[in-house]
Amino acid sequence: MKKWPVIGFVLAILWLFVRGVALEPNRILGEFLIGLAFGMLIAFMLRRFYTPETNVTRSVQALPYAGLYLIVFIKDLIMANLDVAHRVLLPSMPIEPGVVVVPLRVRTDGAITTIANSITLTPGTITMDYDEETNALYVHSIDATDVDDIVDPIRTWEDYALVIFDEEGKPGDPVPELPMAHVSGEPAEGGVKRGN
Repeated sequence: MKKWPVIGFVLAILWLFVRGVALEPNRILGEFLIGLAFGMLIAFMLRRFYTPETNVTRSVQALPYAGLYLIVFIKDLIMANLDVAHRVLLPSMPIEPGVVVVPLRVRTDGAITTIANSITLTPGTITMDYDEETNALYVHSIDATDVDDIVDPIRTWEDYALVIFDEEGKPGDPVPELPMAHVSGEPAEGGVKRGN
C-alpha cells in the first residue's frame, strides 16, 4: 500500500485534535473532511521524503508497542521531574554529574533519534553525542553515581523501539560490547566521567 494516503489520513485525525472539535457528528465529519483534504495534499506533496510503500499489518502490530513506549516514557518523565525538583528544593543533596556511554542495539536513524530525544526530554539527562562507529550514545546525567539508574530506562525504551522500528534485534537481546577507553580512559559500558 502506498504510504502517502496513510499519512494523509493520520494528518486528518490529528487535525481533529488540533482543532478541538465539539463532540457533534456533523462538526466532527466536517472538520475531518477539511483535515483529509489538506492532509492528503500535504502528504502527496511530501511523498518523496519517506518510503513509498507501507506495510499496514506491520504498522498495526507496532501500535501497541508505541503505546507502551509512550506510557513508560511519561512515567519516567514524571519521576525525573520529581527527582530534579527534589534536588532543587534540597540543595544539600549531593550532585555528581557525569557522562555515561550507552551502547545501543537499535540501528535505524528513526529509532536512535527517538531514544536520544527521549533522553534529552527527561530532566536531569541529556544526549550529548552519538558515535556512529560504535553505535553508542553519550549521555550526561545530573547524578551519575548509579549507572544502572541512567541506563535501565533507556534499555526499556530500546526494547519497545526494536519492535516499533522493525529492527533486526529483538527485545532482550544482549547489549553489544564496546571497546575500552571511550570515556577518559574508563570502560565504555557503564564508563562514567565525573565532573562538569
